[in-house]
Amino acid sequence: MGVLLPLIIYLVKKDESPRVSHHAKEALNFHISIMIYSIVCGISCIGIPLLPVIIIGGMVFSVIAAINASDPIPYRYPLTLRFIA
Repeated sequence: MGVLLPLIIYLVKKDESPRVSHHAKEALNFHISIMIYSIVCGISCIGIPLLPVIIIGGMVFSVIAAINASDPIPYRYPLTLRFIA
């Protein structure tokens, strides 16, 4: 659900509101990055203990972004790879 919902919102609302488009792109980039980090940690034996940290961090930053979505200043997720500009 982490990637699917922001993708649907971005595709439906990207032309209607630049603010919604920005937040959807940010969320989509963040959740794609979290998936990549999780896969890399899951493959490497050293990174397996980091999986809970990545999952909890993803949830925490998602909640912070949801709270900051109403602010006039756009929120940028930390440690996010920018795939969709």
